[in-house]
Amino acid sequence: MPGEYAATMDAWRQDPYAFWLDASRAIDWIEPPKAVFDATTGAYGRWFPDAVCNTCWNAVDRHVPTRGHQLAVIHDSPLTGTITRWTYADLAVRVGAMAAVLTDFGIKKGDRVIVYMPMIPETLVAMLACARVGAIHSVVFGGFAARELAARLDDSEPSLILAASCGIEPGRLVPYEDLVNEAREIATCKPPVLMFQRPHHPARLDGPDTHDLGSLYEAALAAGRTVPCEPLMGTDPLYILYTSGTTGHPKGVVRDNAGHMVALAWSMTNVYGIKPGEVFWAASDVGWVVGHSYIVYAPLLIGATTVLYEGKPVGTPDAGAFWRVIAEHDVKALFTAPTAIRAVKKEDPDGKLPAEYDLSGFRALFLAGERADPASIAWAEQALNVPVLDHWWQTETGWAIVGNPFGLEPLPVKPGSPTKPMPGYDVVILSDAGEELSQGRLGNVVIRLPLPPSCLPTLWGDDERFRSAYLTRFEGFYNTSDAGLIDEDGYVFIMARTDDVINVAGHRLSTGVMEDVLTSHPAVVECAVVGADDPIKGQVPVGFVVVKPGTSVDGLEAELVAKVRHEVGPVAAFKHVIAVPRLPKTRSGKTLRATMKKIADGEAYTMPATIDDPGALADIENAMTQRSESA
Repeated sequence: MPGEYAATMDAWRQDPYAFWLDASRAIDWIEPPKAVFDATTGAYGRWFPDAVCNTCWNAVDRHVPTRGHQLAVIHDSPLTGTITRWTYADLAVRVGAMAAVLTDFGIKKGDRVIVYMPMIPETLVAMLACARVGAIHSVVFGGFAARELAARLDDSEPSLILAASCGIEPGRLVPYEDLVNEAREIATCKPPVLMFQRPHHPARLDGPDTHDLGSLYEAALAAGRTVPCEPLMGTDPLYILYTSGTTGHPKGVVRDNAGHMVALAWSMTNVYGIKPGEVFWAASDVGWVVGHSYIVYAPLLIGATTVLYEGKPVGTPDAGAFWRVIAEHDVKALFTAPTAIRAVKKEDPDGKLPAEYDLSGFRALFLAGERADPASIAWAEQALNVPVLDHWWQTETGWAIVGNPFGLEPLPVKPGSPTKPMPGYDVVILSDAGEELSQGRLGNVVIRLPLPPSCLPTLWGDDERFRSAYLTRFEGFYNTSDAGLIDEDGYVFIMARTDDVINVAGHRLSTGVMEDVLTSHPAVVECAVVGADDPIKGQVPVGFVVVKPGTSVDGLEAELVAKVRHEVGPVAAFKHVIAVPRLPKTRSGKTLRATMKKIADGEAYTMPATIDDPGALADIENAMTQRSESA
């Protein structure tokens, strides 16, 4: 309905506490909240401090009487050639049995449990079982390096590790057992391990204090065991999710129970337009925040069906994989990363594959995780004939800061913008000196405190680091560490991380603007622009581009340089474009621009633990070496 977004934002601004109290009625409470917000506790206040609740109850148990026969989870694995479907009744039985296993090992409210598992339905069950008994889960991406896992063990000090014997990638198996054993050798904290055996690569189970999770779980299922949901305070932590820290020590983002449920339930309906009983698919991994929020929790909180996908956007078996899943499972909305769409676009540049599938029930494609370039949005709109909606958020927030409220009121799309702030987020652009900037000016994107429900209240065990990382640079604001602007219509444009805003001869320039220009060229599939050190100008931009298969690169650099100079201006001093076969990315799809900059500057670098394909960095090094030799 026209005007719904403005009316909703007005209602929030006029009385934010009443707004979130009204939203909280979507949740089943053991003791409903009386106080909506306590500004006297925590770093900036705490939401629903006196509420008593349980997230597992809201995601599973309460749906069984009314929709027990409805599908809750669809596990689609082209890597194993299997599809598993569980109803809400099935899920309740399985979560109860897993929770019983946890209690057998002494797990109780407040204990931490590391979940080191791939994209299998038992991973979701493990997370919900932790929520059921009040344990705080910390999911570590399956196959993550042993040293990184060890760092998370020592920081969270878990009482148990739930692991699987292997992950499956196209063309290879990733055994987890040796990684877990090595991590326990490195770490001071050495909890017992429950290992879920996958038939593709069973574990030896020869590590110290290692047990067969599958047999224990199956025995609990056969006996019909379960445990009741533990009453929890609204501010009790649901999970810890680690994100990379600039010091090399990971930051443990904390998510509480009450605010998380309220915000996610609101977003599922109002941002994504999903109703109870409909199928929603977030094509991410449970190791990332998208997987926590929109594979596991949000769809189940409202009684929708969630898709858990063990595959890739291309190569399992082809660039039509996403469209096959949507058609086969009647997916109403897909949420994925722009990098996935660029990978599909590279293999299917004319967008012909979607027409081979029945997508008549598909309503919208949502993008987040990295900046969505206008060229990829245009490709997807033409290929899919549905709205393609960018939105922007962070691990720290747990849901969209800026988005297009498709379920509330779809707003006109401006390519390059994730649209407008969601309720609870007072987004402001500040100069480096902390002065609020006028419309259209590039600066630091910040959020006026307090942050809304579901945003992190602190970092695990480190309130001071939380304050110094996010709150101290701009007093009264949360610093997103992103750079951007707000235009005359209130649309927010996120142009780059603040580290990626480069200074060319005193001019602050956004690498994102230059990337948009490069990807608008028909030969370019994706790109990254970094600021290389320059003795005269301070920094100069260098563009790395991936071109469409079969495209000649002869003369392409000159074309792209001329295009940037024309559309951005000579002030950009843009002179260098290097074609590479692929860009180095994290497993969540973010381009490793900081590491690329070090390579461009000839500096030593440490292989990032989150890298998806180490060979991509070698491509950058080789390209820079060839450029240097030819010069």
